Amino acid sequence: MSLNDTPSGERLHIGFFGVRNAGKSSLVNAVTGQALAVVSDVKGTTTDPVQKAMELLPLGPVVVIDTPGLDDEGGLGAQRVQRARQVLAKTDVAVLVVDAAAGLSPLDRELLALFAERDLPYVAAYNKADLLPAPRPELPARALYVSAVTGENVHALKEALGALAKGRENPRRIVADLLEPGDLTVLVTPIDESAPKGRLILPQQQTMRDILDARGVFVTCQETELAAALAALGRKPKLVVTDSQVFARAAKDTPADVWLTSFSILMARYKGSLPALVRGAAALDKLRDGDRVLISEGCTHHRQCKDIGTVKLPAWIEAFSGAKPEYTFTAGGEFPEDVSGFRLVVHCGGCMLNEKEMQRRTAAAVRSGVPIVNYGVAIAQMHGILRRSLEPFPDVLALLDA
Repeated sequence: MSLNDTPSGERLHIGFFGVRNAGKSSLVNAVTGQALAVVSDVKGTTTDPVQKAMELLPLGPVVVIDTPGLDDEGGLGAQRVQRARQVLAKTDVAVLVVDAAAGLSPLDRELLALFAERDLPYVAAYNKADLLPAPRPELPARALYVSAVTGENVHALKEALGALAKGRENPRRIVADLLEPGDLTVLVTPIDESAPKGRLILPQQQTMRDILDARGVFVTCQETELAAALAALGRKPKLVVTDSQVFARAAKDTPADVWLTSFSILMARYKGSLPALVRGAAALDKLRDGDRVLISEGCTHHRQCKDIGTVKLPAWIEAFSGAKPEYTFTAGGEFPEDVSGFRLVVHCGGCMLNEKEMQRRTAAAVRSGVPIVNYGVAIAQMHGILRRSLEPFPDVLALLDA
């Protein structure tokens, strides 16, 4: 992804679902105008979800996801079905692809029930319409005949998806709602072994853009220069936002009358998960030897010798709790459907995950009665500065006293 691309977590996720041989992959290729998915006449050609970030008119930046058939069979088939259902959890708009000649199958009806249960907007595309004799049967609401072969109604399908997508944008802001035009923000961005060469990480980029959209001003420095930067400014900043790894150093150098928070906390608020994560922070000092802790990241990257997820966080957790838990680490799309066997879930900020996926993971923990916290909230708690880091958000801060 280039710096000019819309991040995947900000793109509309469109999932294509259905049974095997309904023509999902062929229709995906017709809608995108690309050979995105492999197609054949053999049932079950798509074995894993295939996704691609792209620009799709009239929708704009999207992620298109082709899924395995939900009637796949055998042991591997069950795993493919599970992956398809995981895709459903992060889908913003769904396309149910139906074989027009066969009509709705029991599994198609099950999917429609899941769409309704999750309040997921959808359109049913009755594919292979070119093979139907005239006259065609009348279709139910939110359905249309299409043909991936002839292109019939492919444009109409895209228009229908565009109409369903309207109003699905995240109404929350990362930081702009905290600022007035001209307000000054200091961003603390350490450059260490884990920092990507020649660029800033995504939450830092997104926060900068949001400040500019608010007509604000920002200054960026490393944690070792924060005190000097604050002293050099002609006025106090409204806010200091820091990478969570250097929360303690930033708290020490930031005046008490200046708001201080982290990129991770801002991202949690933006994704709508901050209240649950703050409630989960209280579990950190209740860990005992042998308790299972899941540490999960939404992206995949090469682990460094001082990696925050696998090295720094476990060390902080053990120093804070006085316990020696057992850790499980996941990354990317891997997140257990059932987390009931864990005592605590610690998640990254979720910048690479869309809002629905981050809220699904949070809800999975809450539903199982397992506390969940993210990196920024956990680090603030363990360094005794959680209350201070939540001062910009009084509604969430009140949860600490509830």
